[in-house]
Amino acid sequence: MQKTVYNPQKGRLETIDITFEDQTTTWFDDIENNTGVALIADFEGGLLIAGNDYSYPVLIYDVSRSDINHDRLKAEELKRMHTT
Repeated sequence: MQKTVYNPQKGRLETIDITFEDQTTTWFDDIENNTGVALIADFEGGLLIAGNDYSYPVLIYDVSRSDINHDRLKAEELKRMHTT
């Protein structure tokens, strides 16, 4: 599926073709007040972090789900670091 994402390394939006599969995606069901990270997915050597809102997912290079131990809080911190 095509997905528009924010690429902070390039400072712009771009469209990627991604398939969310169990082997490459971690879904988080314990989202408080519909805020925070809804999923993290490995994508071409990077990490896609999507929130549970209408914002664009963020694509961060050179990080994987295993690098952050599939941790939602670490994903939120990475997203904050790259978008602020």
